[in-house]
Amino acid sequence: MTRPSPPPTGSEVAARAALETRDLVKRFRTGEGPVEVLRGVSFTLTPGQSLALTGESGSGKSTLLHICAGLEPADDGAVLVQGHDIARLSEAESAALRRGTLGLVFQQFNLIPSLDVDRNLSFQARLAGHHDPARIAALAERLGLAALLNRYPEELSGGQQQRVAIGRCLAARPAVVLADEPTGNLDEATGDAVLDLLLEACRDAGAALLLVTHSQRLAARCDGRLHLQSGRVAPA
Repeated sequence: MTRPSPPPTGSEVAARAALETRDLVKRFRTGEGPVEVLRGVSFTLTPGQSLALTGESGSGKSTLLHICAGLEPADDGAVLVQGHDIARLSEAESAALRRGTLGLVFQQFNLIPSLDVDRNLSFQARLAGHHDPARIAALAERLGLAALLNRYPEELSGGQQQRVAIGRCLAARPAVVLADEPTGNLDEATGDAVLDLLLEACRDAGAALLLVTHSQRLAARCDGRLHLQSGRVAPA
């Protein structure tokens, strides 16, 4: 009789985590004194796993995402990307992390207007030193962009532009994708299609996905959910 494997220890989970936060605290100064936006937030995200980050407006969702991306410092606690504490990285190392290891997708598409779809898709990969024409072609096919490679952003619909933004992110082979309301500017049907592509592409690439969304319907399609209430993790 084969005995079941023992559950992984905390150190084993940490070793294979793509993204981990430990007791994150963030305060903002106001005229009435400091306000805690995050109050001891901890979670672990493994390769290929998707996690929806939900909560009311002002609950700390975007702040948490920005700290995970290294765009804002935490006042206490730690963020580890593939086991590396991002607070201990130099400015050059932090920039390299955002170019390659971390991929960012926002509600605003942030495409480069002067570049066509093909060059927008290649842009991040070139910065990260991971440019691979075959991978770009495969992503364009997967995302339904193969016939649009010579078009410019202004010639695309909102859903097409967001698919380009997702492809640009994934072309750099990130270990972690941070997406802040990526379907917020899209109608429901287009948003569902874009989220399908994002979830599938991240899963296939083994990239962890942290998805900020206000939609409980979209959140339910992720592997797990982290709900924030007044800066703390709370039941959804």
